[in-house]
Amino acid sequence: MTLRNDELSALLSAAAEEETTPHRQRALDRAGKEAWRWPEEAAAMLAEGRPLTDLRSVGPWVAERLESWIADPPDELPVFDDTRQGFLTYAQINEALAIDPDRATTPHGDLQMHTTGSDGRATLEEMLTGAREAGRAYVAVTDHSESLTVAGGMTPDERRAQGEVIDAYNAAAVPAGEPFRALRSIEMDVFPDGTIDAAPDTLEPLDVVLGAFHSKLRSKEDETERYLAALRQPRIDILAHPTTRMFSRRRGLIADWRRVFASAAERGVAVELDGSPARQDLPVHLAQLALAEGVEWFSMGSDAHAVEELSYLRTSLAIAALAGIPRDRILNYRTADEVRAWAAERRADRSGPG
Repeated sequence: MTLRNDELSALLSAAAEEETTPHRQRALDRAGKEAWRWPEEAAAMLAEGRPLTDLRSVGPWVAERLESWIADPPDELPVFDDTRQGFLTYAQINEALAIDPDRATTPHGDLQMHTTGSDGRATLEEMLTGAREAGRAYVAVTDHSESLTVAGGMTPDERRAQGEVIDAYNAAAVPAGEPFRALRSIEMDVFPDGTIDAAPDTLEPLDVVLGAFHSKLRSKEDETERYLAALRQPRIDILAHPTTRMFSRRRGLIADWRRVFASAAERGVAVELDGSPARQDLPVHLAQLALAEGVEWFSMGSDAHAVEELSYLRTSLAIAALAGIPRDRILNYRTADEVRAWAAERRADRSGPG
């Protein structure tokens, strides 16, 4: 049995709870949290003769503990609580992309990112420059809708003004021979009853619309009907971070996912693979279920709130690879114009609530 970094994290966290010496307790706790972000499997490094102290937050004493566990794994491992199950470590993400590197090198877009227009930490111009320099073919600018005041949701007037800037940016790119484009978009709040937080005149000029739940996310009830009501909304093109889970914070909403994905397939709604390491939503097993239930289109988004977070799209790429989702079923591998056309066509087909 070879211990993975997530299992080592659980062992470190359990050891921290049992440790009575404060500085050692802090060292174990820090290493346990950091283990999810180690870029390589500690066991593989040890097998290659490389020191574990090369890993972040691993000093000589912690390295000794890790080496002893790797050499002689415990008979029983600590059980992950339900807020940490199904999350990929950075090492697993890197391994998945190494197996199928074409997923990252084939030109693709990023269909969720945020700016200072809502709760982002970089301006529109900074995010567009960062995405272009990162090699993205295009991005969707998905600042939050008005009612999500905790995330600085944009008013309709603010979104129109942002749209004009995006239009000017794209218009200037044409004569300059710049292929990169920005899409006018939104991460629109979907209320618990399935209704949406945007009027038709706000949504009409947008290229693609993401719908997401942001309230009553700790419900322990079956929320299947909530999802089905949302999917009946003709203006939702992409169901964003579907389960609403957050690493070590909440397990996400409960639903009959077969019914949810079957409804998304029937109505032509794309399902997002959110790349934020804290979300990783959908997890691999549910992405596989969505594929099996006939979901035609998947969307990948970094969910970046700063330029450096644009790299989070790697998580989406890894989930897609591990779930076996073909590239021709992922919107991001289509061009910006093709994504616009896809959204316009599906809305025309779903012109009424039904």
